[in-house]
Amino acid sequence: MRLVYFSNSRIPTEKGYGIQIMKMCRSFAEILPAVDLIIPTKKNEPFRNINPFDYYQANRNFKIKKIKCYDPAWIAKRLPQGFYIKIQALFFMISLFFYLLLKKNKAAYVFYTRDEYLLPLLQLFSKRVVWEAHTLPRTVKYYLQYWRKCFRLIAITQGLKNELMSFGLPSERILVAPDGVDLSEFNNVQSSKKELREQLGLPMNKNIIMYTGHLYDWKGVQGLADAAKFLTDQELVVFIGGSEEKFDLGSFREKNQDNKRILILGYKPYGQIPFYLKSADVLILPNSSQDKKSFFWTSPLKLFLYLASQVPIVASDLPSIREILNETNAVLVEPDNPGAMALGIKTILAHADLAAKLAAQGYEDVQSHTWQKRARGIIEFLK
Repeated sequence: MRLVYFSNSRIPTEKGYGIQIMKMCRSFAEILPAVDLIIPTKKNEPFRNINPFDYYQANRNFKIKKIKCYDPAWIAKRLPQGFYIKIQALFFMISLFFYLLLKKNKAAYVFYTRDEYLLPLLQLFSKRVVWEAHTLPRTVKYYLQYWRKCFRLIAITQGLKNELMSFGLPSERILVAPDGVDLSEFNNVQSSKKELREQLGLPMNKNIIMYTGHLYDWKGVQGLADAAKFLTDQELVVFIGGSEEKFDLGSFREKNQDNKRILILGYKPYGQIPFYLKSADVLILPNSSQDKKSFFWTSPLKLFLYLASQVPIVASDLPSIREILNETNAVLVEPDNPGAMALGIKTILAHADLAAKLAAQGYEDVQSHTWQKRARGIIEFLK
């Protein structure tokens, strides 16, 4: 079996999908004789001349092929972002059509993607198309016919699988495969918490409460910022991540400019994240219950990074989160309730034995959620 992974994305990117795609391609390539990642030529100014293998600390055991296609980036500056996304996707699909038309020995490959809008095109050229579901589009009725034609479906949560089954898709053709982590990245962090804070410029005399990732509303980050008001001046809530897009990092900074108990550091390179995580006293997963993606579907990459860091976790008590977390490896609190979030943080800070027990159990649990084990499970399912 050979595998081609198709993704209409910028790689490297500040967004989490880049981590997941690169780590999975590397892990697939450790098992299969050939793996290719097919992506478009997209303008990628923040990461110009940065090698994706170096950025994501991934072995060069698979090939990245960029298909030449027009990237109308100027549209994004003048028209709504959604319009640019659709036009750019159209150009990529045109280029992809000719790539597939000329590709030899297509029957030897599994075609793999997490972009549902590529399915109609990929299925023109292969009967072994696999779709990895991370969320569901609004136009479910349109895509249902293509999901039925998929060779296999991969869902990142049981909640997503249940949803797909409710549309009549057979259970035996859907595998639940949560996201994962590369444990080796944490082996590089040999410094103590004190040394890490000195290196990173973080305060030594504070209890550091940390969140990493994007700042979208459904991730519940504003609730965490509001929870800081229920803490003391001894605590500092540190936010790492987000992009310079106006609706993300810019609006979050503006909304919280008077909150003295939070520190917004913005985007940090992927390789630095384990160092930041291990410098913290508590890590937070504050997902909101107001969004279906957050409630049922998400399998956050940060969750597995948190577990690997051996730092205690406070998380929103949601079905999606409970697929991995429970009372033995985290403190779970009522979502969208800043007071409850603050109480969960105080509980960990006040009980060192509990904090150590939760962190140790979390690290033990995450051993079964490596990228390598995820890849092996998927390949066995495809066989």
